[in-house]
Amino acid sequence: MTGATGEMNVGKVGAPQWLLLLALLTGNVALALGPWLVRLADTGPVSAGFWRLFLALPFLVLIARVSGQKLGGMPRKTLLLVALGSTAFALDLASWHIGIGLTRLGNATLFGNAGSIILLFWGFLIARTMPRGFEWLAIICALTGAGILLGRSLDISTQTFVGDLFCLAAGLLYAIYLLTLKGERAQFGSWSLLVWVSIFACPVLLAIALALGEPIWPTDWTPVLVLFITSQLIGQGLLVFALGHFPPLIIGLALLTQPAVAAVIGYSVFDEVLTPLDLLGMVLLGSALVVARASQRRSNPTKMGDV
Repeated sequence: MTGATGEMNVGKVGAPQWLLLLALLTGNVALALGPWLVRLADTGPVSAGFWRLFLALPFLVLIARVSGQKLGGMPRKTLLLVALGSTAFALDLASWHIGIGLTRLGNATLFGNAGSIILLFWGFLIARTMPRGFEWLAIICALTGAGILLGRSLDISTQTFVGDLFCLAAGLLYAIYLLTLKGERAQFGSWSLLVWVSIFACPVLLAIALALGEPIWPTDWTPVLVLFITSQLIGQGLLVFALGHFPPLIIGLALLTQPAVAAVIGYSVFDEVLTPLDLLGMVLLGSALVVARASQRRSNPTKMGDV
């Protein structure tokens, strides 16, 4: 559950294709480790989201400055819009992290990335058009796959089903975040805007964690440190480096490494067994994500929390 706020110019000069593909795949694998690390953290899940952003903030500032991206000079109206989008992102991350603790890791990763499908539906509403060709296939696969996974979760326990709903809500909130900052991503550098998103999102996450009575301060810093390094620095950085160089279809296919890795971790570490019906649901929903990505124009949004 994914949002880089734009495309960085690093790598546009002479980067070999194999290096870009490696960066794309490695970034997705790094992000796929996030749900596992959220579970390992001895803070609350929302607190882990706070540390994930807060610890990365000084590094994001440094990267923005080295990249020549300005951090100041943002108009007040733009700051208000960024604050609104950042709140949506904070709620997205909080909802997704809570869901991770309740449902299976494969489900959490798939549903957390459902923002791509939601944006596809939104595009139909804005354009007042009906789906065409493979877009109908994406809708059918999304509804069928989600129905199968939700039904299987309900068979396991009510808690697992509720976890799926939290992750679905995260996907919706992420789509709201992307739509809110759509114009700003075109005006400001990806890293500078990400700095401002983190600045606004951190206090929201901290407030939610405190309201839920979660433990804030880790006793074991290892999972939290690895979480911010793999998700916010390695995963986020590699995707920003690589995304502008590939068509949406390739990006969508690479995205499928996230639920695949998460499902393997869930099986090997947490004994989360997947039945053939589970696999069918995941394949259908994953196919819908690929088609939804392929139907989008080259806009570069990536899942800062849950991608």
